[in-house]
Amino acid sequence: MDTLKQLGELLLASIPTIISLLIVWGGYRILVQKKLQQVLAERHARTEGAIQQAQAAIAKAEKRTTEYEQKLGEARSSIYKLQEARRRHVMEKRSAALAEAHRQADEMIKRAKLDLENDVKQARGTLEHQAEMLATQIINSILKPVAATGSR
Repeated sequence: MDTLKQLGELLLASIPTIISLLIVWGGYRILVQKKLQQVLAERHARTEGAIQQAQAAIAKAEKRTTEYEQKLGEARSSIYKLQEARRRHVMEKRSAALAEAHRQADEMIKRAKLDLENDVKQARGTLEHQAEMLATQIINSILKPVAATGSR
């Protein structure tokens, strides 16, 4: 019983400690824990917000990168098409110039052939005329001495 009495006295003596502990715990809950929970919630919200903003920025950057790559591909395609069109235009000009050169060369050849044929005709005509004149001269030179001897 003595122990029970000592236990009762110990409990009675610990009541002010228990009350002060409950007051400290209540004060902690009111003054510190609520503020701490608010600060932690705000910190978590800011951290999550920053993470979400970072993810949004990353997504935006990826979207812009994709758009840039698409525009770059379109620009390259446009440049290739432009180069192909220019190459085709140059080839057409070259073909046209080559065709014109062939046409002019053919025309020059035709003119040269005609000139050559005309020269040949003129030379034949001249040769025929000269041959007739020579034949006449030869005949005249042969017949004149015969005619001169026969008339004597």
